[in-house]
This record gives sequence, C-alpha cells and structure tokens, in this order.
Amino acid sequence: MSKREIIRVEPLSTYLERWKAPTSAVTRHGDTIYVSGFPPFDPATGEVVDASIERQTEIVLEQMKLCLETAGSSLDKVLKCNVYCTSVEKFGAVNAIYARYFPKDPPARIFINVPAWPGHFDIEIDCIAAV
Repeated sequence: MSKREIIRVEPLSTYLERWKAPTSAVTRHGDTIYVSGFPPFDPATGEVVDASIERQTEIVLEQMKLCLETAGSSLDKVLKCNVYCTSVEKFGAVNAIYARYFPKDPPARIFINVPAWPGHFDIEIDCIAAV
C-alpha cells in the first residue's frame, strides 16, 4: 500500500505558509494527485491580486498547471475540478477562460457559489488528477 506524499510547489507553498494556511499545495497517493485551491497570488509578490475575474481565473489555472507539472502530471490528466466563485454572475466569464485550459474533453466539474473568502478575491479551483 502506498503512502501519502506531500509535494511542495514553489513559490505557492511559501505563499500558503505566509497565510498560515494548514494545507499542502499537492498531495499524492499512488497514481492520484490532489491539488489544493489557491487564491490568485501575484506571481511576483505572493500577494493576492486585485484583478478582474478573468485575470483571477487565469492566475488560479496557471497555479494549478504549475502544481500538476511539479507533481509529474498535467492539465490533460485532470479527472475532476471544483470551481468555487463568489458570484453566479461570473459563470460565463470564468467558463470563457476555463475552456482555454481544457479545450478538448474537459474533466468532470462542479461550479460552486461561495459567499466570500478570507481575502479580497473571487475564485479558487482545486482538482484531482492522474499521474
């Protein structure tokens, strides 16, 4: 039986520690990868960006891509995504960006409306992927 492996993804793991978030960027068990949802961190500073929903969505999907690739997987191996967003009105804008990252045979997905985050941002996306 394989055991759970924690995979650090820089600079994201450091940004999470700065927030004192009790979570890992990625965990792996066997041939399955679990990627945490992240706020849209500015890649240069680690601060949460104040940006349009389109830009926030790009950033969280780029962060997801980095996590997957660091763990030996990729976007085309994603099995399931959970999209958490502060407004159902942003559904169309999120989908337009999301479709660029999953242009063919997209993974299973759910879009969940959340009231707020402990920070000024509108979206997080987590996923489960094969190695």
